[in-house]
Amino acid sequence: MDILSPETWSLFDSVVVFAICALAIGVLGTRITGIVDQLADRTGLGEAIAGAVLLGASTSLSGSVLSVTAAWNGHPELAVSNALGGIAVQTLFLVVADSCYRRANLEHAAASVPNMLQNALLITLLGLILLAPLLPDMTLWGVHPVTPVLLALYIYGIHLVRGAKLYPMWRPSPTRETREDTPDDLSTMASLPRLTVEFVLLMAGLGLAGWTLEPAATNIAAETGLSQTAVGALLTAISTSLPELVTSVAAVRRGALTLAVGGIIGGNAFDTLFTAASDIAYRPGSIYHAMSESATLWVALTLVMSSILMMGLIRRQEQGLGRIGAESVAIMVIYVLGVVLLLTENGA
Repeated sequence: MDILSPETWSLFDSVVVFAICALAIGVLGTRITGIVDQLADRTGLGEAIAGAVLLGASTSLSGSVLSVTAAWNGHPELAVSNALGGIAVQTLFLVVADSCYRRANLEHAAASVPNMLQNALLITLLGLILLAPLLPDMTLWGVHPVTPVLLALYIYGIHLVRGAKLYPMWRPSPTRETREDTPDDLSTMASLPRLTVEFVLLMAGLGLAGWTLEPAATNIAAETGLSQTAVGALLTAISTSLPELVTSVAAVRRGALTLAVGGIIGGNAFDTLFTAASDIAYRPGSIYHAMSESATLWVALTLVMSSILMMGLIRRQEQGLGRIGAESVAIMVIYVLGVVLLLTENGA
């Protein structure tokens, strides 16, 4: 196998490369969680902001590179479905993290104003993506007008989240199961420059894995007959989202509940920018108007999943069905429904 010539890879070669990249993403993503948790304390950003910006951006980097590369190579369905499928599966990962925390439902213990505001931002961004295909198919230098709006809204939203952290206008009522964001002992941590260098190196590794994953995914779709939407929403979305699964479970086990929830929601909000970046990279025109009906379905399902999560954060059910809350059960059911619909359509 010539690793530098993806067009010569067989199905077996592509699966091997895919598996190696997925493993690398999982390992690097695990390590980067602890680094971000320490950076949150070292810089004073707090777990919610660090989860949204640092952890969300870094663990999403491999998926971002994959989507942009796919769009640049003329595969808009893979680019969009990878981004939107990643948001759906990462929301599902909160159910896994919820099951790992036995004392109370995660939505109850990790409820915070920044996390709820991030989720509101996510719902708004998803709504814009769902609206874009219904707008006129017009571009400026190949970029649809919704793209700069998405970028600007994300930046403004993160500004609002930071303001909610520094100057909260209201707070969730504390209970015996609420876990506040309290800094760890700084004397036991590595220095800020060392943490920064390690963070950058890990991000570079995640980006390289995402870049290599794109041709492997494209070959798998071509060789198996699966649609690029199915491969993007299921295979690449899950593999590039492995860091979110590992980091959220690891953060819950460490007691960093706000970081666990903030990392998932913040990563989801950041993942909407995959679509904006892919629109810039996709030269034939608006990538929103190249979205398939299956990709639009995933946007709608993810919007519903995020809204249910918001209701869970506001409701704050302390104990639910077994070890997870009612909202987690609903999120799981909706995701499974989406997978069934996608596979059924692909089979048809």
